[in-house]
Parts: sequence; C-alpha cells; structure tokens
Amino acid sequence: MSSCVVNVDSQALIERDEKRFTVKGTPDLNLTTFDGAMEIRSWDQPGVLVEIEKRGATRESVDGLIVQVTQDGDRISVDVKRPKSETLSGFGFNQSASAKLIVSVPQQTNLVARSGDGSIKIERVAGRLELSTGDGSIRASEVDGDVRLSTGDGSVHVSGAQGRVQVETGDGSVEVAGSMTAVKLHTGDGAIVYRADDRSAMSDDWEITTGDGSVTLYLPEDFSAELDARTSDGGIRNDLHAGSLTAEAEEGAISPEQHDENDRRAVRGRLGKGGKTLKIRTGDGAIRLRAS
Repeated sequence: MSSCVVNVDSQALIERDEKRFTVKGTPDLNLTTFDGAMEIRSWDQPGVLVEIEKRGATRESVDGLIVQVTQDGDRISVDVKRPKSETLSGFGFNQSASAKLIVSVPQQTNLVARSGDGSIKIERVAGRLELSTGDGSIRASEVDGDVRLSTGDGSVHVSGAQGRVQVETGDGSVEVAGSMTAVKLHTGDGAIVYRADDRSAMSDDWEITTGDGSVTLYLPEDFSAELDARTSDGGIRNDLHAGSLTAEAEEGAISPEQHDENDRRAVRGRLGKGGKTLKIRTGDGAIRLRAS
C-alpha cells in the first residue's frame, strides 16, 4: 500500500510517500537512499511502514527520483535512486533532489540501511543491524544484537546497547555505552569514549583504535581482560581499583598512584582475572581506564 502528500515550503517542494508492508515473521529490511537522512524506530505493530520524504527545488527534480520497492515474503527492499538527469538553474547550480526515509518496524528486525549522504538514527531495534552513510553522523539507542555502524565522515553515538558492536568512521568522535560482549571501535581522527555497565563481560577480543585522539574507557572495577594498550604520543593511566592491573609494560608499569605527565606509552597487563584481549591504540592521545 502507498499514499502521497505534497507540500511546499519556502525553500523546496516536499512530497511524502508512504509504503506499508505486511509481514508474518521477523522482517529482513533493506533500505537505500542516494542522498538523505534516515530515522528508524520500533513500534507495536507487526508490519513495516516506510515514509519517503522527497525534497527538491522544482517539481521536475522531485518527479525525477526513482523509488524501487520489492517484497518477497518477509524480505523487503526500498531503494531511492538518483534521477537519471538533473537540471541546472539559471545560476548554474545543480538542482538535485534528496529523499529522507522515516521507518517504523517491529522491535525484532534484521536491517541493512545505507545512505550516500545523510545522518542515520535508530531506536529500540534488535537483530542484525548494519547502518552506513558516506557522510553524516550515526546515533543508535537501545539497540541489541549484531550491530555494525559505519560513516565516511561523522560522529557515532551509541547508548543503551547490548550484544556485539562494530563502529567505523573515517573522521569523527565515537561514544558507546551499554552492556556489550564484543566491541570493535575505530576512527581515523577523533576521540573514543566507551562506557561499560556492570553486566559487561567479554565473549571475544575487543579492539579500540583511533588515528588521532584520546581513548577513555569506563569499566566495572571487577572487569576482567588482558590489556594491550599503546599510544604513539600521550600517556596511559589506570584509575581503576588498586591492584586490578598487574602490568608488564614495555616501558615500565603504571599504577593508580602515577598521575603525572610521564605515564608510559605502552602497557600490557591483566585486569581482574584476565581473559580475552582488550587492545587499545591511538596515534596521538592519552589512554585512560576509569571506574564506571
């Protein structure tokens, strides 16, 4: 089912189109837009609703958008493609259109969402979640499952997460909080903050890396891991409970009492009872371990 509403604001023509899908089990949803933001959230209905907000400077630019929709059982695909031809205004500016997707899904949904240029936001969804944008921020809250987030240029913020999380950004800060079992966070340029709640336990090795920026981890005092931390330019400081780190550092051990600027740049040691490897790397910045 679909419906359409047209509106005009002071800057552009806006056309809203709705696509509704009936599913019997867990949806497998694939969303793509060449240019535009995405908002995905769960609702208490069994079906899927995709609202497509098409925006352009002219009727021709909006009408030129190509929307391809397919459904095969619980597998749904919505793909908004760039117009085949784009007009130029009298001033020579490109009058291309864009398409924002606002999506409501059952809480348990497997999702692939890709935007060529635009922010992505997701709330209260569990399943296999893969979100990527060429340019834009990503925000995820109360997500659960196997979560993979990537942006070419933008910050990533995750809160109230559970399960496994993988984050990749070419340029931007990363902040993740929740009860995760597997963590892989990387930014080419930006700070990383990870906040583990009291239920956090490693089921696999964790890797947290930034090309340029500080790394701060808030961990439970009884957190267990084998620490492998290195910074090319900066200090490493452990503020966890005394004795929680028994370090054999490449350049000397550190302790909670060492709070000067001479903190060592490479530390290996045991947190709690040890276990999986917690690997931390930064090309330029401090590394801090603090109690959550």
